[in-house]
Amino acid sequence: MGQDSFNPQKRGSGGGGLPTTTTANGRGGRVLGGMSRGRQIHKTFNNIKITILCGFVTILVLRGTIGVGNLGSSEADAVNQNLIEETNRFLAEIRSDDDQEDPSESNFNANVTYALGPKISNWDQERKAWLEQNSEFPNFINGKARILLLSGSPPKPCDNAIGDHYLLKSIKNKIDYCRVHGIEIVYNMAHLDMELAGYWAKLPMIRRLMLSHPEVEWIWWMDSDALFTDMVFEIPLNKYENYNMVIHGYPDLFDQKSWIALNTGSFLFRNCQWSLDLLDAWAPMGPKGTIREEAGKILTANLKGRPAFEADDQSALIYLLLTQKQWMEKVFLENQYYLHGYWAGLVDRYEEMLEKYHPGLGDERWPFVTHFVGCKPCGSYADYSAERCLKSMERAFNFADNQVLKLYGFRHRGLLSPKIKRIRNETVTPLQNVDQFDIRHQEHEKSGSLS
Repeated sequence: MGQDSFNPQKRGSGGGGLPTTTTANGRGGRVLGGMSRGRQIHKTFNNIKITILCGFVTILVLRGTIGVGNLGSSEADAVNQNLIEETNRFLAEIRSDDDQEDPSESNFNANVTYALGPKISNWDQERKAWLEQNSEFPNFINGKARILLLSGSPPKPCDNAIGDHYLLKSIKNKIDYCRVHGIEIVYNMAHLDMELAGYWAKLPMIRRLMLSHPEVEWIWWMDSDALFTDMVFEIPLNKYENYNMVIHGYPDLFDQKSWIALNTGSFLFRNCQWSLDLLDAWAPMGPKGTIREEAGKILTANLKGRPAFEADDQSALIYLLLTQKQWMEKVFLENQYYLHGYWAGLVDRYEEMLEKYHPGLGDERWPFVTHFVGCKPCGSYADYSAERCLKSMERAFNFADNQVLKLYGFRHRGLLSPKIKRIRNETVTPLQNVDQFDIRHQEHEKSGSLS
């Protein structure tokens, strides 16, 4: 059921596919039929050169063997060794030249595009049958849809050593939120498809988890540089009963074809055939190299305000939804709460939030997710200074962590301090503290009290 392969697959694209280009590095489809005539002549010429060289070397070796008869054995060996080394060098040079391919003589089929894996067309039926046969793995538990949170980071250490420390804080933050709300979590540190590295690595991961976990109703992707900052708020899944994708976005910006109309740093995909089909339609702009670079030109030309750079997953999704409008009827652009909250306008307001509001609101009063777009603490480049980014991430982490530590009677000494202090003394009736301070109880009751 749902057989799949890790290796990049090729298949003919249907009508309405995303515009792509093909390259000479194996990412496009090569037309069958062998080499061009010019290439055959070149190969034949090199073979003749090798044959002549071998005959020439044979003569040299014979002459050298005869001529050095009066020399000592060490000198004869040196002469022969020089002949061998020179011959090997010459042969290596010819063979290297022979292996080089002239891109101008290669032909590619522009109708063959990249695919995440073999086409799956009956996933809804297969998944339904699997769920019926495996009742011990329900996709709804106590009436609540099963969610799997997916995040990840590159397999290698960060360019900036402190970046690894903040990746650890980020995953700790996500584990805390998932533990409180009964959500499963997967943190991936492997490139499942090297063609889709960078921004695009999430696509093969999402597809793989959908097929490997049919019991999961929603796959929730979240970037490693995004933190939960409202540990009480829960996504209102009942609101999305008729939708298959939930993503933070603004309809007015979408209508203007803005390249920031939505953000793919945090979004939910329903585990269904529609989602697999969307992934198949989304992926062809992603393969690294010429395809991604050429696709980036298409995106920049068609999306308002987009700088000139290679294709990214966010721009590609916006372009796909704009040009193939059949997808939009199942996409919910959410902005009533911060599924993605831009950090620069939030982290300096935490003290005000603490004074005026409470967790459980999820919006600008107490943001659900704070996303550090443009910071790149793990990379060697960023749009903002490392000092500002790391300071802001520390504040966001501690702001969220205080909501968890509260149950245990502690809090951070300040939003910029990793040190903690005791905020109450335990009593002989500890369960009273659980009822009073556990964020799963009282804070839920508060969440609807403010307008």
